[in-house]
Amino acid sequence: MIPKLFNRSKSDVSKAARSKVLPNLSRKQLGDNVPRRGNKFSPIIGSWILKTAGWRTVGEIPNISQAVVLALPHTSNIDGVYAIPSLFALDLKISIMAKHTLFKLPVLSQLLYWMGVIPINRTDKGSVLQASIDKFKTGQPLFLGLAPEGTRQYTESWKTGFYYLAVGAGVPILPVAMDYNTKEIRFMPLVYPSGDIEADLPKIYAQYRGVIPRYPERLSQPLQDINNAAE
Repeated sequence: MIPKLFNRSKSDVSKAARSKVLPNLSRKQLGDNVPRRGNKFSPIIGSWILKTAGWRTVGEIPNISQAVVLALPHTSNIDGVYAIPSLFALDLKISIMAKHTLFKLPVLSQLLYWMGVIPINRTDKGSVLQASIDKFKTGQPLFLGLAPEGTRQYTESWKTGFYYLAVGAGVPILPVAMDYNTKEIRFMPLVYPSGDIEADLPKIYAQYRGVIPRYPERLSQPLQDINNAAE
């Protein structure tokens, strides 16, 4: 029996609902500078999962080696069921941060490193930001994924650490959206932070206009506001 997560065909999403502006995105379109996993089998498996679930990746990933990647909206653990295969399908390596204590077990630590997880000590918030900036300053290819909503529940505002990280590291912000209405994972235009957060945040919010999460009632207030302003 096919799992419930994958029993909806592509026909459930009308072509009219699909993105008309953003083109399909495949791993062949990624440039040499973009961080890659370099695994021969994970793209095949990831592509199969996405196709079976009826999802696709669209947009463009510029040929750059470093960026802060925003994952939004994030309202359910199920988001990862589609997000992770999309990264595998693209052979794209987006790193995330996790507690350093998880790396104490040798077998688990090897798996976490392969997945692109970066160990970090969260006991001091200031040191977390600086440690993240230092990761970029090494010059090594790094797409660091962050979820600025900070929770899968409704929140009135975003955590702004991602912005100050991008400013401190001198790297652009790559907004990525998961739209359950169109069943698309969208890689959207880069935002180069100017240092004026009040001017730059609305530009980022605007890119998520119309995006529908798995649980719309949990959509963060900034994204609700941008949707209401468009009506």
